[in-house]
Amino acid sequence: MEYGMFSEEGNQAVHEIVQRGISNDSSWLEVYQDLVKLAESNSDLYGEALDTEVRDCAYGVLGKLKENFYV
Repeated sequence: MEYGMFSEEGNQAVHEIVQRGISNDSSWLEVYQDLVKLAESNSDLYGEALDTEVRDCAYGVLGKLKENFYV
């Protein structure tokens, strides 16, 4: 799955967050907070997890399109 991260490892990390969100029926806010934690955990490797493209992809795959994207 491609989320717009700069590395395959980054895409995989975001994919795991999104899949966990789907499995747990998490809100977009909860998934977004996990993306923030990922970006802060290693800014060199995952810093782009908060880029608009990555967030757009994650939001779309999560399927919470009725929830406000701008949290």
